[in-house]
Amino acid sequence: MTRTQLKEKFLREGLTFAQWAREKGFDKNIVYLVVNGHCKARYGKGHEVAVALGLKPNHSQGQQP
Repeated sequence: MTRTQLKEKFLREGLTFAQWAREKGFDKNIVYLVVNGHCKARYGKGHEVAVALGLKPNHSQGQQP
């Protein structure tokens, strides 16, 4: 999902990013940075937020050869 698609989805559902952040236990500032592309979200909390929002796949869980 792209950031634009994500924003449209939240708008359709009447959900704010701050509300989503509270429900998921994330800092709303990090969520806004990820959603607006100011954080590359390669690791740490930014990455966790991007995965939870569906912006990035979760490659860190149980990858085995």
